[in-house]
Amino acid sequence: MTMTKRHGPGPLRALLVLLGLSALCSVALGTRKGNDSLDQRGHRHRHAGHVSLHRHRQRAGKEGQVLHRSKRGWVWNQFFVIEEYTGPDPVLVGRLHSDVDSGNGNIKYILSGEGAGTIFVIDDKTGNIHATKTLDREEQAQYTLTAQAVDRDTNKPLEPPSEFIVKVQDINDNPPEFLHGPYYARVPEMSNVGTSVMQVTATDADDPTYGNSARLVYSILQGQPYFSVEPQTGIIRTALPNMDREARQEYDVVIQAKDMGGHMGGLSGTTEVKITLTDVNDNPPKFPQSVYPMSVSEDKVPGEEVGRLKAKDPDMGDNGMVNYRLVEGDGMSMFEMTTDSETREAVLKLKKPVDFETKRSYTLKVEGSNPHIDPQFLAWGPYKDHATIKISVEDADEPPVFVAPSYTFEVEENAPQGTLVGRVHAKDTDVANNPVRYMIPRYTDVEQFFAVDSDDGMITTTRPLDRESLAWHNISVSATEIGGHHQDTKVRVNIRVKDVNDNPPEFATNNEVLMCENVAPGKVIETVSAVDKDEMAHRQHFTFSLAPEVAHNHNFSLKDNRDSTASIYVLRKGFGRLTQDVYYLPIEINDNGFPAMSSTNTLTIRVCSCDSKDTILSCNVEPYVLPAGLSTGALIAILACIVILLAIVVLFVALRRQKKEPLIVFEEEDIRENIITYDDEGGGEEDTEAFDIATLQNPDGANGFLPRKDIKPELQFPLRPGLGRPAASSVDVDDFIKSRIAEADSDPTAPPYDSIQIYGYEGRGSLAGSLSSLESVTTESDLDYDYLQSWGPRFKKLADLYGTKDCSIHDADDGEDS
Repeated sequence: MTMTKRHGPGPLRALLVLLGLSALCSVALGTRKGNDSLDQRGHRHRHAGHVSLHRHRQRAGKEGQVLHRSKRGWVWNQFFVIEEYTGPDPVLVGRLHSDVDSGNGNIKYILSGEGAGTIFVIDDKTGNIHATKTLDREEQAQYTLTAQAVDRDTNKPLEPPSEFIVKVQDINDNPPEFLHGPYYARVPEMSNVGTSVMQVTATDADDPTYGNSARLVYSILQGQPYFSVEPQTGIIRTALPNMDREARQEYDVVIQAKDMGGHMGGLSGTTEVKITLTDVNDNPPKFPQSVYPMSVSEDKVPGEEVGRLKAKDPDMGDNGMVNYRLVEGDGMSMFEMTTDSETREAVLKLKKPVDFETKRSYTLKVEGSNPHIDPQFLAWGPYKDHATIKISVEDADEPPVFVAPSYTFEVEENAPQGTLVGRVHAKDTDVANNPVRYMIPRYTDVEQFFAVDSDDGMITTTRPLDRESLAWHNISVSATEIGGHHQDTKVRVNIRVKDVNDNPPEFATNNEVLMCENVAPGKVIETVSAVDKDEMAHRQHFTFSLAPEVAHNHNFSLKDNRDSTASIYVLRKGFGRLTQDVYYLPIEINDNGFPAMSSTNTLTIRVCSCDSKDTILSCNVEPYVLPAGLSTGALIAILACIVILLAIVVLFVALRRQKKEPLIVFEEEDIRENIITYDDEGGGEEDTEAFDIATLQNPDGANGFLPRKDIKPELQFPLRPGLGRPAASSVDVDDFIKSRIAEADSDPTAPPYDSIQIYGYEGRGSLAGSLSSLESVTTESDLDYDYLQSWGPRFKKLADLYGTKDCSIHDADDGEDS
């Protein structure tokens, strides 16, 4: 079977003999050269594919010899199709032909594999293979297909299937591309020519193994003459020396990559490269001015800022950092220089106070230098600069100044009022030299022990001072300038009060001396010492002696030890607590001062009961005979209990006597109600203080009169005849009421205010009975109410009601009978 291969649109046929082994290919072709069957055009194409030999068939030679060849099988080889073909007709890839095909149409060619039926189609009768679509090598470079010849009627394979490859032949249809652009690069300024900046690389999708489609050449389109690019590698390098960042910092460079080796007709691609020059320390600092004038007021305090200056350095970061220092001048000790960490300015500060009256100007020289110097550019130095600072001192209205920073004076205690302590002096240092006025701030001398003369600063006492109360007085004196801004200043004045021997000595302790009854004569029972509020002079000591009145006593003696102590000795034995339990020994103490002061102090000696080892058992006074089993403490406890019981009894009796009882024992028939009227207006609901409700609850206490209710009144007024039921024929009701009012006014036990007495109870066995008209109607009574007719016109209604009672009742009975 033969395969005809077509290159491009023009047909080119070749008959290939399929051999079995590649090792025999050259032998078979060499021995049988010229015997291979040729196609009709006589052309034979050799391809670099693998060739296999199946079998041979002999055919007759020129000499009439019959040579038999093996049956032709599939021709295995590679086919090529140019990509991106855009012609009107499908591209003929090649032709398949089998030796068993006699041309009668009984053989059917079948194509299978990648793209079979879609991209590649075969004419089943002729075996022609066509590409129906445009191929792109960058999408797929080759296709593997399988061809087979079968019987058209039975579809039985006539020969085994065989594979072949269709390769897509590349054309230059893809331009170069920079996949990582745009690019950013940095290179130090002042770099040498040829310094590598960076490398850019482009890619081409075309086949690098076929032709020059993927062979790239780089060139620079923009960025000359500062930079260049190597054509083959794409490395960008500097092309000019001494490129200064301070002049231009950024460069935009355009690089082109062109295929086909850069020849005409090749495709190209470009990318941008932004190149930034980095800074190096190639510029020294420079002060804009050679002289900087500044001024400072003399009232400025150390640490305050005087002025600022700054040297310019066009470099960046650490390369542009400038350090400042003072190098010389007459103000080196008066001023100091620091650097502001944020603004990088030189800050001139006051180190010591300046005085306009002493020196009015200063001159300083300042240096600014780079701390970081690049050795590569060291020859470009020096990397420092100098400037001059001229400082003028300004006059200020300053407060007065004391001639001494502090004063210390002494004054004797008990000195009379007006004693001179000392003098302070201040002066105005300004040119005006204004007078000064003095005063003592009261908060420094609260008790006002001292006074100062406002004109001359003389300090005197206002009253005698006591060293023992306060030995030092620390006050302040202020001096104020008269005129100007009234500025003042203060100075510390320490006044020491000198001691005068004005306090007598006294015992250091006032404890009692405990002495045993059985003390032996000549024994020291106590060593006394003394103290003195005054200061003790050198070698000054206390002397002790017994008072003259006890100098010749027979109980105790005193020995001065001449070391400001004295020992007390016992002169006899036989002391007894029951005889005398306490002894008082007056002792004179002299301080030997100037003037000498002495005092008499009494030493108390208590006699105590001791055991054989002189251990004190008791120092209390006890009787000779004590109850058996009872100590003194037990007796005191018993007496205390008795006193408490007596106090409880007395308290109980007093409470019983104070028990509240009504002053007047009202009889059961003397119950009454009082309506008390007060001519007083309250303050409304919110007035809680205008009236005391307790007054209403206790009307007897009004106006301060509180009748006694714990006893009955001593004076009992007999009931007058008018208190009983009045006779109907002889007593008028008006007279009855008037008499009751007179009795109330004259009653000493009645409240001193008007009262309305309402009688709601007539008492037991009253002849009048109830006054209720309802009860009178419903109760059968034989009372005669005719006397109501004589009470006057005011009681006419009652007389009509009760006077016609019998008649009314009879009328009612008649009505019921009817």
